[in-house]
Amino acid sequence: MRLCSSIAEKTGKVLGEFCRCYREQYGVALFNSVRYEIEGNGGPQAQLLHRKVPLEDHVIYSGNLFQYIEENKKWRNRFCVVPHNYGLVLYENKLAYERDLPPRILVNSAGYKILTSVDQYLELVNSSLPGVTPKSGHSPILKCPTDFPLILWHPYARHYYFCVMTGKEQEKWRAVFQDCVRHCNNGISEDSKVEAPAFTDAVRMYRQSKEQYGTWDMLCGNETQVLSNLVMEELLPELRTTIGPRLKGKAQERQRTWIQISDAVYRMVYEQTKAQYDAVMAKCEQERPQMESTIRTDMDQIITSKEHLASKIRAFVLPKAEVCVRNHVQPYISSILEALMTPTSQGFAEVREVFFKEVTDMNMNVVNEGGLEKLVEYMEKLSHLAFHPVKMQSCYEKMDQLKLEGLQQRFDVSSTSVFKQRAQIHMRQQMDNAMYTFETLLHQELGKLQGKDDLCKSIQRILERVLKKYDYDSSTVRKKFFREALLQITIPFLLKKLAPTCKGELAKFQELIFEDFASFILVENTYEEVVLQSVMKDIMQAVKEAAVQRKHNLYRDSMVMHNSDPNLHLLGEGIPIDWGEEYSGQPEAEPAANKHRRAKQVVSVIQDDEGVLPYEVGTEVLQPSSPGLQEPEEPDPGAPPSSPDRVEEIREALAKESLGDGVEAEERLTNGTDATQESGATEKVAGSVPGDAPHQGPAIGGDGVRCATPASPAPGAEVPSGADVQPAAPASPVPGAEVPSGASVQHTSLASPKPRADVPSEARVPHATPASPTPGAETPSPSAGTACHQPSDKEMGEEAAPPGSESSPPQPAGTTESGEGLQTEF
Repeated sequence: MRLCSSIAEKTGKVLGEFCRCYREQYGVALFNSVRYEIEGNGGPQAQLLHRKVPLEDHVIYSGNLFQYIEENKKWRNRFCVVPHNYGLVLYENKLAYERDLPPRILVNSAGYKILTSVDQYLELVNSSLPGVTPKSGHSPILKCPTDFPLILWHPYARHYYFCVMTGKEQEKWRAVFQDCVRHCNNGISEDSKVEAPAFTDAVRMYRQSKEQYGTWDMLCGNETQVLSNLVMEELLPELRTTIGPRLKGKAQERQRTWIQISDAVYRMVYEQTKAQYDAVMAKCEQERPQMESTIRTDMDQIITSKEHLASKIRAFVLPKAEVCVRNHVQPYISSILEALMTPTSQGFAEVREVFFKEVTDMNMNVVNEGGLEKLVEYMEKLSHLAFHPVKMQSCYEKMDQLKLEGLQQRFDVSSTSVFKQRAQIHMRQQMDNAMYTFETLLHQELGKLQGKDDLCKSIQRILERVLKKYDYDSSTVRKKFFREALLQITIPFLLKKLAPTCKGELAKFQELIFEDFASFILVENTYEEVVLQSVMKDIMQAVKEAAVQRKHNLYRDSMVMHNSDPNLHLLGEGIPIDWGEEYSGQPEAEPAANKHRRAKQVVSVIQDDEGVLPYEVGTEVLQPSSPGLQEPEEPDPGAPPSSPDRVEEIREALAKESLGDGVEAEERLTNGTDATQESGATEKVAGSVPGDAPHQGPAIGGDGVRCATPASPAPGAEVPSGADVQPAAPASPVPGAEVPSGASVQHTSLASPKPRADVPSEARVPHATPASPTPGAETPSPSAGTACHQPSDKEMGEEAAPPGSESSPPQPAGTTESGEGLQTEF
């Protein structure tokens, strides 16, 4: 109890200091937003269109994998669905998902690392609690039943352990998990022009007040998650010192106990952080109308006052800053820029290549296989190419080459992951913009086409136009990314260098600010702007020189691409084109409920009306009234066998399957539940401990008080049975695909044809995909008679799901339970 009080007190102190910083930065951000709105934006206009709702009615991926359940120390087969909000949703099995039963676990993966080796995991675990290392020969903290683990590791929250059967499946799931982490890490909305910059500036100012400069790896997730990480960064060393020596037992048990303690503290911190941050947000929103009115009334006076303050600080700081830049920064700018440019430009070039290849493959297949009907089928899959983790992986992997050797330590860059993920998000956005622009232009042309020949030529002509637009936009995006990255690396370094001589003298400038304008002008912010100006000229010059030399296909700033499609931007940016519905020939529109049921998948995509994913909802959930689940004490003798639990059982099952069924068995194990598992409506829920009895009514805390349900769950909290995660039926198989009988398979989006593969009956001659043209080069259009090959599902490494499955959102239910006992619904 004393420890809990100490944690709450420390958390409150950190949050109190942060909230003070946030309120100061909120006024500055509001002033900048209003000023920007009045003065307008003079930047270059993007040529590609932007889709507002990229993954509506879709899920990213679904399939089976094994999960290690910590409560009973057993492995269980789970059916995992990744919806459009990139959460990891795990069900008991595929049948539970199709019957709309509530999920077992819902995880937000912000801040996690994806590990594919137990040794990597053990190394991180050993370093998390110094002095506690298992002796050689002793059992490690985790045993994996296969050679293909997938571990989600977090420095503070609970860990998740999965494994699959083959290296190919491991790579696919790793790509999916990494996409989830990448998306969830980017949890602070960029659409917010006031709250987001106020929050990030407040985090930076708070850390600088603690002498922590440079990039921060744990700026991950939404605002509450980031603040929880900020608190834990200060709290964890104290906990380690206080609790570490008191842990008893073998080294493995102490490590396991430490992980559980850290997770429990993180949940406490998360709850307290959310309440306190929501309160300060509400107060700022309440004051916003009055502040905005003052800004609009006194805009000219505020600008004049700020410029006067800046001139005084500039006279004091700039000479020192320029010397520091000249001696410590300027010599290294070109090296940093080159290190950034090479992998980033290779990644964007790969995006261009993948886009060209997929559209060209589609064009040849459409010509060979039947015109408009095939076009609709392919476009439905191709429209979400940017969100296909496996096909985009070759683009993302280029950023793995990013190294700041020597420079990283000099400029206090703890990790390059911040820059890697930012560049990868830009790649995905540019791919989606290119694909949406292609869709829109093609949609415009369809009414004017006469036949296959016209269709083929139009697709090729539109592709060339979109590639030109992509080259221009990708150059603009990369130059902006390089400038921002250089500032992120050099500004903290300069501030740290200048702090001993400048920071203590800043207080004397406070008297230059009128009291009425003190909410909108801060001395600290103005000082940082002056430091930024001292290095900005060199950064701009370095990027400009790279563009003039046409390094990595960068365009000069003076080059303006005239819009060759004057009517394109008049269409507006937003609603995706529903190819299937528009060209299916159905006389009546489908009801909304049915649209939910026929949701499509990107890889193998379920609409979830909730746009915001809670941090994490975890551990086992037992629904008392679920027809497909029964209590473990009395298993039904007629029920099919459940999935294996222990390492030995899984290995034996694998050996039997491989000897008995060959390839078909492998597909059942790697890609879905087999018929026996799917029919297992009475499968027992193994591993539950006493106390897992069904319980009706609201959740009750440990003190017997009934707990209300806040809007967002705490980290690691259990998923409510009524969690609003909407499953969807997989799409129909691709025509011509080879589907083994009896195997449960998953549908995938279009993959590129492969030479020398089996040719379906519709195709005539396999045709290799031409290489992507270099920017500005002419692209020959394929003739109408050119034959091409539509690959089978086996070639793509993905299976098609059975048609006709239906699902709808799960219904609200009672409480949550786990091996730890009854849990409060957060």
